[in-house]
Order: sequence, then C-alpha cells, then structure tokens
Amino acid sequence: MYRHQRWKMDAPSDAAADLAQRLRVSPIIAQILLNRGISDFDSAQAFLRPSLLALADPDLLPGLIPAAQRIAKAIADKEKIVVYGDYDVDGITATSILWHAITLLGGDVSTYIPHRIDEGYGVNAEALGQIINSGAKLIVTVDCGITAIEPARIARERAVDLIITDHHHWHGDPPQLPDCLAIVHPRLPGNVPYPNPHLCGAGVAFKLAWGIGKAASGASKVNESFRGFLMEATALAALGTIADVVPLVGENRVMAHFGLSLLTGSKLTGIRALIESAGLTGKNLDAYDVGFLLAPRLNACGRLGHAALAVEMLTTAGEAKAREIAAYLESQNRARQTVEKQILDQALAQIESSGWAQGGNRALVLAAEGWHAGVIGIVASRIVDRFCRPTILIALSDGQGQGSARSIPGFHLARALESCGKHLLAHGGHEMAAGLKIDAAHLDEFRSAFCACAQSQVNDEMLIPQLKLECNADLPQITEALVGELQRLGPFGHGNRRPMLCLESAIVAAAPRRVGKTGDHLQLTVKQNRQTIRCIAFGAGEMIDKLSPGAGIRLAVEPSINEFNGRRSVELEVKDFQILAPEPAKELCV
Repeated sequence: MYRHQRWKMDAPSDAAADLAQRLRVSPIIAQILLNRGISDFDSAQAFLRPSLLALADPDLLPGLIPAAQRIAKAIADKEKIVVYGDYDVDGITATSILWHAITLLGGDVSTYIPHRIDEGYGVNAEALGQIINSGAKLIVTVDCGITAIEPARIARERAVDLIITDHHHWHGDPPQLPDCLAIVHPRLPGNVPYPNPHLCGAGVAFKLAWGIGKAASGASKVNESFRGFLMEATALAALGTIADVVPLVGENRVMAHFGLSLLTGSKLTGIRALIESAGLTGKNLDAYDVGFLLAPRLNACGRLGHAALAVEMLTTAGEAKAREIAAYLESQNRARQTVEKQILDQALAQIESSGWAQGGNRALVLAAEGWHAGVIGIVASRIVDRFCRPTILIALSDGQGQGSARSIPGFHLARALESCGKHLLAHGGHEMAAGLKIDAAHLDEFRSAFCACAQSQVNDEMLIPQLKLECNADLPQITEALVGELQRLGPFGHGNRRPMLCLESAIVAAAPRRVGKTGDHLQLTVKQNRQTIRCIAFGAGEMIDKLSPGAGIRLAVEPSINEFNGRRSVELEVKDFQILAPEPAKELCV
C-alpha cells in the first residue's frame, strides 16, 4: 500500500547564494551543504573534494598504540595470532583487513568466525578455549568483544594476550569492560575524545592495521608497500562501513568515497569474484551497489551457513576457489530471499491477528518457532519500514530465543535492551541494530518491559515516516549539470542522506500510466513553466486515479540521469507527492 509521509524542509539560508558563488556551484548545492552544517568555504571545499589527508591519525584511537605494538611484536617473534571476527559484512571485512595486514608483514595469522546459529554473536568461552589449545599466543577480536568479560578472564588465566577491537555499546554505566591487554574502541572514555565516534568494526580494523604498519616500521609513517595495501584496504573498509549503516560523515565518508572508487579495479581476488557474481564488473560502484547487491551476498553465508567461507574468499582463496565461493554466496542469497519472504508473511499475519500495530503500541516484539535466526534481522528492518516502530523478531527453539532488533531514529536500542536486561540471557548492539538471547518463558515479561520503554521514549511524531527535503527547486534548475553536482555530495547513506528536492506547483501534463510487471509503479509527466519532465514513482501504481491530467501537484523528488538508446535525459524519482487541486488547475509559475 502506498503511504504518504511527513515532509520536513529547512528554511532557505541567506548565505546560500554567497557560498554558491565562492564554490562555483548551484545555489541548490550550497543550500544542501548548509543543511548539513557545512557553512564555511574551506569545510565545503573539503566535503566536495574528499582527501585521505582528512583521516585521523590512528594513534588517536583509544587503546590502539599498545595494541599495535603488541601485534607488531607478535609478528616479529613469529607468535601464532588469531583474528576473531563477527559473521556480518562488517566483521567479515574487518577480519580480512587485519589478516592481510599481518600476513603482509610476515606474521603467522589465522582467522576464526563463530557460527551465527550454533555459537551466536560475540566471543564465546568455548571457542576461545579451542583457539588457545591450538597454540595461539595472541587473540585479536574485530567487531566484537566489548562485553566479553568471562572470555577475557579465561584468556588471562591461561596467559594468552587478548586484544579487543569493537565499536558496539558496552554494558553498564560506568562501563563494565573486559580485563585484557588492550581495548581499541572509538568511544572509550578518555582525556581526548576520538574525532570520529562512529567508526564501524572495519574502520577500527583499518586504523589498527595502519597502526601495526607504523609500529612494525618503527617510524611515524608506514613503508611504501604497506601504504599501497592500506589504499587497497579502503575497499574492504568501505564495504563494512556502508553495510553496517554507520553515519557517512567525516572520515567514514572519506573511506567510503575512496574505497568505492577502488572496488572495481581491486587487486584482491575475492573482491573481484564478488563483484563478478553480482554482475557489476566494470561498473563504477556506489553505496547502493554495496548496500543492496554486494553486502547481501557476503551476509548470506553467515545467515544460512558459515561466514568463514566469505572470509576465505577475501583472504586465502585463489581465483578459482574465490569464484566457487562467490557462486555459493549467490545461491545462498537467493535461498535467503525465499526464507525472508516466508518469515515476513508470518510476521505480518502475527501483527494483523494480534492488533499490536494499532492504538498506542509503540514497539513490536514478535516471536515464533521455526523462524531462521540468521534472517530475522532483515525481516525486522522490513517491519520497521512498514510500521515505523522499533521491532524485535525472536526465533524460538528448544525453550530459548535468539532475537534481532531494528530501531527508528531517536530510539536507542542498545540502551533499551540494557534497561530490560533482567529478562534476557544476553544482549548487545548499538543505537539502530542489536541482538539478544532470551529464555522463552520470559518472552511475555520482556515484551511488556520493552514496549513500556518504547512507550516512554517514542512520541507520536516518531511514528510517522519523515521525508527530509533539502530545498525548493524549479524545473529549469534541474539539469544534467545539477545531477552531476549532486553526485559529488555522495556517497550517500545514514548521516549523509541522498538529496531530495521539492518541486512546487507542478501540473500533471498527461495521463499517467502503470508500469512494471504487475503495474505496481507509476510513470507520469509533469509540467512547470512550460517545461516538462518524466517522473517515475515506485510502488505508487494504485494512485493512478488520483492524478488526472491538469491536476496541481507538489513533488518530493530525487533527480537522476536516464540513459536509453544512447540518449541521456534527466528523470525524477518521485518519493512522495501532494495533490494541490482536485480539479484541473491553471498552471502556476514560481
């Protein structure tokens, strides 16, 4: 069902015209920069021309210096090092970054990824014991470990050094932290806050790899070959950064920008195989390609199988093996889509029959036997998109439940789960995504506690999906040149939204038509100031009878370039619309 949304747009700034003139860009671009808090010329120039020089010195990252020095010593002493990662894209890429860095420096390194279903998220004591029994002298976690109090105690008792690198929320206030050799975390309390608190696991691993290179060289800079590796590693860091939906601002955006540019020509066999399996060879990749085409393939084996295969593809696999794994990931991704649809249908039926999305209920906690624990996180995201409520899905089996949670802006999941912790066996995550384990007997108590927490924190406005528009634009301003300038503001994602413009007082120029295999989408042409433009509104096919020719309309749009039969033209993707007049109206000029 097509659903209109709540529009919000900042007031136009008087400074836009001057900034546009100084930058030599459209006033629309200047206004967008101002909307993002970028108001001075130097900051705007830096945003429009990202530079690797903007990356913070890795030594500033809390815990990094002792961690890097210890790893460099282990490399020099030929100690056995194990990188313990997570099974999502962020963990897979973070693990791969550290493996490549340590291998390049001559270290003896292997990797360990827990099985999502059998072991669950994070560092588990049994796996740690097996790793120690195998002869490991140093264990380095990536994208996990900040709550591993008991495993850290075991490592210390057995005289094995443990380094934890993570970015997730810790337990307790003040923090309850593991007792280990070093903790590398961008938000650890300290005298000087790290300039980017939003690093993902792959970003932390990239900075640690940089620090290891410096420590191994004994200089303030890495050597030339290691510098080349770090450039290649930005591709892996970009995959993790975009897939983990951390804010694409500051150095996150810089890493994503350069990593995306290097993905297509990557020297890493596994990345080439992954891109080929997605049919993207030779294409200039953007954040959409990573988030919706590449990341789901990497995630798929961790959801339905074992993510160790994805790490193998990105590390030790030769060309033939990498292609074999990539083909397997493709098949797993298709299987995941089938399972996802089944669970989504069951979850929607549960919501419908229970009435939980009605009235004053401000969160959803759904559970069922037989749900696949590796897929419920994706389904939770789909439910959030549809109902705009914090949502938890719990897969029940043998009296216990494994849950995945997704949130809406303004509701901090990790803190909410912390407040309900007495009903849970384990929990962890961050603001927008989290996981949990629960005894099935406590499900109703937990649902009541979590929904009460949401009731106290989620207001009416948060329950209505919001479209954030940048500014008004007239059709003569929406040119191919403007689309090019808009692309310079990317990569787009959380914290750096894709710019959406408001086209005021347009007219439906001709009868719209339904398009797509089942007619779900709407194609229409609108007119303003005697100029027309073609638009596409995905999922709005059912609204065709509302848009008669001559009707006044206000559009929220994203401009793009359409290429067909060698011809290029500007097209508008309609994200929402408001009908200004039910009857044919005289064209308005703005």
